[in-house]
Amino acid sequence: MAVSLPNGSIVSIASGYGSAKTITAISNANPGVATSAAHGFTNGDIIEVTSGWSRLTDKILRVSAAATGTFALEGIDTSLTSIYASGGGAGTAREITGWTQLAQITNSTSSGGEQQFLTYQFLEADAEKRIPTFKTAAGVEFEVADDPTLPGFILAKAANDDRLARAVRITLPNGGLLYYNAYISLSTIPSLTVNQLMTNQVTLSLLAEPVRYAS
Repeated sequence: MAVSLPNGSIVSIASGYGSAKTITAISNANPGVATSAAHGFTNGDIIEVTSGWSRLTDKILRVSAAATGTFALEGIDTSLTSIYASGGGAGTAREITGWTQLAQITNSTSSGGEQQFLTYQFLEADAEKRIPTFKTAAGVEFEVADDPTLPGFILAKAANDDRLARAVRITLPNGGLLYYNAYISLSTIPSLTVNQLMTNQVTLSLLAEPVRYAS
């Protein structure tokens, strides 16, 4: 049993990407192994993956077991063919080559991701049943102290303007890592509350479930 505090966590936004490498196949294995000629990745590289598998596409992952023409998707079990249909995982991968800290975060909240259900009842039954269907769209909101000269603020503004998805990394105090892929929105109108810090709102609209690594 363990508990932890988020104090000291560092949030960073991807500031550079390499060229996309074609993935011709991904194995049904734990972890899944991608086939990609001349991919150039090494162990520990962080990549953005697109794939024909909806449960995998748009995730930010770490490379392991890199070899000539193949690499593994660390922590990703693609062995269940009812979700990861055999032969359907082809796509692309591109390396994230740089990160910029989003500094001066004063508060954070999350929203969405709630499980939805189909509820039904048979005529002869005296109780309802339910089946899980989908989860609502998820997001994370950060309040940041107003300083438009900071590199992270500038990068968030660029992401807000170009509407291109960015990887986001959260480095936890215990060394754990959380990776998101999201559209980033920035409210450039600062809050104006007496005796309170002027802050701006940065919103992440998530494209996939986050991926977590212990270190």
